[in-house]
Amino acid sequence: MPTRLPADSHVHSEWSWDTGGPSSSAAGRMRLMCERALAIGLPAVVFTEHFDFDSTWRTEPEDLLPHQQSLLDSRGYLAPPPLDIVGYLDSIDRCRHRFPELTILTGVEFGQPHLYADNAAELVDLSAIDRVNGSLHTLKVGEDRYEPNTLYRQWHPDDVVNAYLDEIPRMVSGADEFEVFCHIDYAVRAWPTAAGPFDPRHFEERFRTAMKAIADSERALEINTRRLRPWIPQWWSEEGGRAVTFGSDAHVPEALADNFPEAVAMIEHHGFTPGRRPEDFWTR
Repeated sequence: MPTRLPADSHVHSEWSWDTGGPSSSAAGRMRLMCERALAIGLPAVVFTEHFDFDSTWRTEPEDLLPHQQSLLDSRGYLAPPPLDIVGYLDSIDRCRHRFPELTILTGVEFGQPHLYADNAAELVDLSAIDRVNGSLHTLKVGEDRYEPNTLYRQWHPDDVVNAYLDEIPRMVSGADEFEVFCHIDYAVRAWPTAAGPFDPRHFEERFRTAMKAIADSERALEINTRRLRPWIPQWWSEEGGRAVTFGSDAHVPEALADNFPEAVAMIEHHGFTPGRRPEDFWTR
């Protein structure tokens, strides 16, 4: 790996509800993540735990991992538990003392922040959190909300991606609580095989419109490294994007900083340069 790596700014530990929680087999994962970071030469980690408040999130058991299915009620609604802020911050503090050579930042991945600012404010003062990532995970359909992977079984695939991208400007204009937009390709992750290979050019205008809205708000765009898509930083820079972060979206230690060397090379190609500290935005 290169000697200069950015922070992994999108990491989940046992404090994220979709890992199973601190009382599950995921217990101690934050410590293991820190050990992994040191082993691979990663200078900084931001633990951005899921921060969700959806009460009408409808899904199917097949869209959930086995340890998540207990959160699904008999009507098909998913009820993510609130983030245990006290337990999470205590775990951060213990890891900071245990791994002083690693920069460890607090963070949340705030789902649908344009809808749940009041809920968030009741739980924590977000200004006290080092990094607030904003994510769009669900879309409103009637009185309920659905993830793209569920909607692909109900709608034409093009309609799912178009609806997702059309919601991004509304999220950006409707929330002040986040500073980074995460995984703009979220709806693409579950693109159905039966629809053939995903062609981003088919959705280029909508992707560019969404990126311009994020750029005009002076937010950063996350380069999610779960799967590298070269057209994302290209269109982002062409639409006026000035800052990026790098995020593996790791839920297990082995996925930490996945594809970071390749992502760094890709971002440098588009004129982005690192800040003074590993956790700083890369800018152009």
